[in-house]
Amino acid sequence: MGWQKNRRIKGITVHIRIKNHKIWIEEDWTEEGIATDLLNAGVPQSDIVLAFHPPSDAYSGKLRALTEFATA
Repeated sequence: MGWQKNRRIKGITVHIRIKNHKIWIEEDWTEEGIATDLLNAGVPQSDIVLAFHPPSDAYSGKLRALTEFATA
């Protein structure tokens, strides 16, 4: 993160937000994964949305539903 001449440069490693009383993981480039840390801290899977997966795709219809986490 910083500046290159007059242009701001940054790389987002983790982006998490709270929406509708759930933890939405929008971006996660950590080695172990933020979801793992949240589970180890006692957060139930039903309160975690892996938002970096699309809510649906052309093949399965509901890609997030294939995970053990919340769909939204």
